[in-house]
Amino acid sequence: MIGIGADHGGYEFKKDIKKYLDELGLEYIDFGTDSPDRTDYPIYASKVSEAIQSGQCDKGILICRSGYGMTIVANKYKGVRCATCYDEETARHAKTNDNVNVIALPGDYIDISDAVVIIRTWLGSEFLGGRYAERQEMIRKIEDKNFK
Repeated sequence: MIGIGADHGGYEFKKDIKKYLDELGLEYIDFGTDSPDRTDYPIYASKVSEAIQSGQCDKGILICRSGYGMTIVANKYKGVRCATCYDEETARHAKTNDNVNVIALPGDYIDISDAVVIIRTWLGSEFLGGRYAERQEMIRKIEDKNFK
């Protein structure tokens, strides 16, 4: 299950991404926003991240203007690994090397066709394991130490 969330800057993008996910037959939960009216990105990044933590969702897609705000918030949640992806290569690397379970898309810097390629690449890539798994274990230990 994919959690999807956007602030007002990503609202229009989110509508198109949901159409793409529908075409693929992928299940998702839309955590808002539900309008183009100004709102605050931490609300939606938190909702998706909490769904990841609880196991309600195993992946997440966040959309705001730069992608960075959503990424910062999502990475405040233990077990959430979020990266801002702005092209096919960053999406592939995020999954294969860093096993990210949430991507943030920068609506001001990509168009919907770029977003589709990013999502397709991220969903279709596999975590490589090996030395990257060792690094994931290091991150888990850091989280255990710093997230009380």
